[in-house]
Amino acid sequence: MNDQILHLRIALALLAIEDLIPSYMEVQEDKVISNGNVAVCIIDEEGTVYGRMYGNDKARKRQSYKIAWTKASQVWLTGVKTGDYEKLVFNNIVAENANGIDAPDLIGWQGGQPLTLSDGTKLSVGFSGFRGTTDLEIVIKAFKKI
Repeated sequence: MNDQILHLRIALALLAIEDLIPSYMEVQEDKVISNGNVAVCIIDEEGTVYGRMYGNDKARKRQSYKIAWTKASQVWLTGVKTGDYEKLVFNNIVAENANGIDAPDLIGWQGGQPLTLSDGTKLSVGFSGFRGTTDLEIVIKAFKKI
């Protein structure tokens, strides 16, 4: 996929996430975590980083983006969902530093996932601000919309 098309698809996915946030804010368990101050980070195969912060609280958005970036970059290094990779490390299936991530920097929360687009383009995506299962779901829904 050429860069312009990829940039457009990601921009559309970011808009789709924005459209989905209000419906997740109706779920009390998601609302109380960050009150809609959420963030997404997307890294393509070459290492280009895309991202967006949503909400009104700059400090909370910054914290959410930091976590989203950590999730996305871990997926970019490992190719594995964040929660699943933690299990691999702590069950000694993968050595702690096998992919350049030391235990203090390992993120085990759900919300980081690899995505393969219909044309085979691979993205590493991290989302933060809702429950982990919601973080995963909102990204999938957004990319399906585009």
